[in-house]
Parts: sequence; structure tokens; C-alpha cells
Amino acid sequence: MIQATLHQLKVFETTARLGSFTKAAEELEITQPTVSSQVKQLTKTVGLPLFEQIGKQLYLTDAGKELLKTCQDVFSQLENFEMKVADLKGTKEGKLRLSVITTATYFMPRILGAFCQLYPNIDVALQVTNHEQMQQRMSNNQDDLYILSQPPEDMDLKSQPFIDNPLVMIARKDHPLATRQNISLEDLQSYPFIMRESGSGTRQAVQNLFKEHNISVKVRLELGSNEAIKQAILGDLGISVLSKHTLTTACHEDLTILDVQHFPISRHWYINYLSGKQLSVIAQTFLDFLLDRTQLMEV
Repeated sequence: MIQATLHQLKVFETTARLGSFTKAAEELEITQPTVSSQVKQLTKTVGLPLFEQIGKQLYLTDAGKELLKTCQDVFSQLENFEMKVADLKGTKEGKLRLSVITTATYFMPRILGAFCQLYPNIDVALQVTNHEQMQQRMSNNQDDLYILSQPPEDMDLKSQPFIDNPLVMIARKDHPLATRQNISLEDLQSYPFIMRESGSGTRQAVQNLFKEHNISVKVRLELGSNEAIKQAILGDLGISVLSKHTLTTACHEDLTILDVQHFPISRHWYINYLSGKQLSVIAQTFLDFLLDRTQLMEV
């Protein structure tokens, strides 16, 4: 059996995760020579190189990759044990690691606020990201739960819908289409369109609808955030499709939802986790809380 201390494993895991001895030292609040020394001792114990350095870039060896997976499992199990001990004591303590798509920030803070009031001893690490980065986080098993509107089909996930996510056509209130009813998709082809960036779930849903009805719109801009798209609409650069949740704030009085055929596009928000993952006490508590509070009702 390899004789390694938890401290050595933690130093190695941090270095591997950050890809830098310097960044690991900063995060762990120790000196860089200490990080190097601990990794060197662990390497000697394992008997194989754990890192290789090419230029200024640090890479994991095959042995390093296997050890990193082991470290992540060990620390996850220890953290889960601490949560279970707290649960046995009648308290909920620990950390919830949650990753959400950008659009979910329009309603998730309110849900998290209610959850944290109910469980004040639970810390939440919230990552806000796009679909591509979230899939990477899923592949690396970096979080407990993931919230997005389009779970990737090529990943083995357990998914549960919990709230409606209707996609609507948005324009300025003084747009020529703003006062019309039952607008056809063909009519949209006469106006400039603002599209979400490639890889966006919203973009894919819109493109699928347009393809189904043989519609080709004039894309003037491609933007990577909901707020940027709303500002572009206000700047009279075109019309676009966004989640209805993005219009919940009162500061967008000059925007309106167009009455377009085949809209809103019906979608849902899903909470997901890896099929083989054993949810921690805290993650299961939040999952139950979320489903009890929403159940496909609008937040």
C-alpha cells in the first residue's frame, strides 16, 4: 500500500487541478517550495512521475491522471462522510457545488436564497457557465448538480425537469411587428435577427424550428449573453429569441414579446447529475428542496 499523507494528496490534487505549482501554493496558502517538496515526496512514494513539464506548461502523466481520480474520490468521500455525521447530529452542514447555465441566473438566486435561509450552515459554490463549459465540468465530475435547459444526449445523466422555460420572440416596443398579431414565421425574414452564439441551447431550438418550416432569417449579430442581446434589441439592431425568464426585471420596459406563430417554444429547465454519482446528503437535500418548491411551476 502506498504510504501518502492526506496533505500530500491535497497538494497534488490542487496542483493537478490548477496546472501550476504557483497557483496551488496561492490557493493552499503555503509556499511554492513546500508544494514542490510535497509533490516530490509523493512522486517518490508512488515510484512513477506524476507530472511532466513541457516549456512552461505542466501536464499529468498517466500515473498522475489515475492518482488525480483517486484523490477526487477520496476527498469526495471524506466530505460526504462529514456531511453524514452532521446529518446524524441533526444538522445540515457542508458544501453544495452547483453549476448553472447563464440564463438560470435570472431565477436561481431566489431559489438559493430560500434554501440558504432554511439551511444556514450549508455553503454554496455556484458556477455560472455556458453549455460547452458545463459539459466539460460534467466530464470532469466537478460539481454535484447541473442546471441547464438542454441536457446533452451523449452523457449518462439522471435528469429531472423542474420549471418551464418558454422561449419567446422579443423586439423593441416601437418595432413594426410590435402591434401585429399572429405573425407568421415568413414575416420574420424581412427583419434583421440577433442570434445567440454557436452551441447555445436557445440557438439550437430556434434553428430547429426555422429549419422545420424552411425559414431563413437575416442574422445581423451573434452575441454570447442575454443582456447583450437585449441591449442590441434596444439599439434597434434586430429582433431575437430569448427565455421569457430574461424579461423578469423591470428595467426592460421598452421590450415586448411578439405574437408569432409557433411561439413560445416550449422547453424546461432540468436539474442533472451523473448517473453513477452517489449524491451527498447536501446535494440530495437541495435536489428535494428544488423539486418540492417548483414542480414545473414558474418561479
